[in-house]
Amino acid sequence: TRSLHLLIFISNKEHRNQTSASEFFLLGLTDDPEQQLILFGLFLFMYLVTVLGNMMIILAISLDSHLHTPMYFFLSNLSFTDICFITTTVPKMLVNIQRQNNSISYTDCLTQLYFVIFLGGMENFLLAAMAYDRYVAICHPLRYTVIMNPSMCILLTLLSLFSSITDALFHSLLVLRLSFCTYLEIPQFFCELAQIIKLSCSDTLINNIVLYLASVIFGGLSFGGIILSYTQIVSSILKRPSMRSSYKALSTCGSHLSVVFLFYGSLFGVYISSAVADSTRKTAVASVLYTVVPQMLNPFVYSLRNKDMKEALRKICGSIL
Repeated sequence: TRSLHLLIFISNKEHRNQTSASEFFLLGLTDDPEQQLILFGLFLFMYLVTVLGNMMIILAISLDSHLHTPMYFFLSNLSFTDICFITTTVPKMLVNIQRQNNSISYTDCLTQLYFVIFLGGMENFLLAAMAYDRYVAICHPLRYTVIMNPSMCILLTLLSLFSSITDALFHSLLVLRLSFCTYLEIPQFFCELAQIIKLSCSDTLINNIVLYLASVIFGGLSFGGIILSYTQIVSSILKRPSMRSSYKALSTCGSHLSVVFLFYGSLFGVYISSAVADSTRKTAVASVLYTVVPQMLNPFVYSLRNKDMKEALRKICGSIL
């Protein structure tokens, strides 16, 4: 009888260990205190640059009536998404370094997970909407104002919002059904879906299937839409007799193409590094490429390559100074 009670006690304890997760531990990019201090300064600088840069873009578009066009409407939404995206991950990392405590509660981890998926998806869809805008502007210039009317712009933004929310909510609900063991260390500086699924003790087949399907469907549709749009744009430009008009048309796509290469190039880089790298820390370092770097560089890409944006920012800086 005593042995039976002991067996039941051990079984219940194991069950609790597998089903309850009060907190996770974010291992971050390094364990070295000196390197952590350098990372704190570096990521704080990157965060401030990202927030200020994207806020300047939003402010310039809001105040300059010449920028009240579909292209800049999507750009302002992209800048706002970038601010929210980096705010979801970096501040928690900075707090953990400052406190020398890498724990994150189960609730906070799931909340962070949700917003990372949601905002990453939002950026993905907005880039596709911007590609469609450039396609209409170059391939159907006479019908541009009719096709890309305010209602269409709002509709594309709401569609991006709805798709991203649905995707993030679905993944988050599937994570809620998982049970976890006592080893809850995430080799990242934020709660990443793939890493959380790996920590589970329960069957994760459904989670992995949904993860791959969602990546193929949502990512594939957006990236495929961008490729198709630019295929049509290049085809239209090559048919034009004037090289000057072709260059002018293509120059309007330069900023968007740069941002697309930054975003998708960093994602592919992370995927390749995770498949090749023999260290989870190397994968964590690579993840900085798509969670921090594109969001920081986007304002510079659009402000340095765009004359209208340069002029709007110059006016704002002149009025402030």
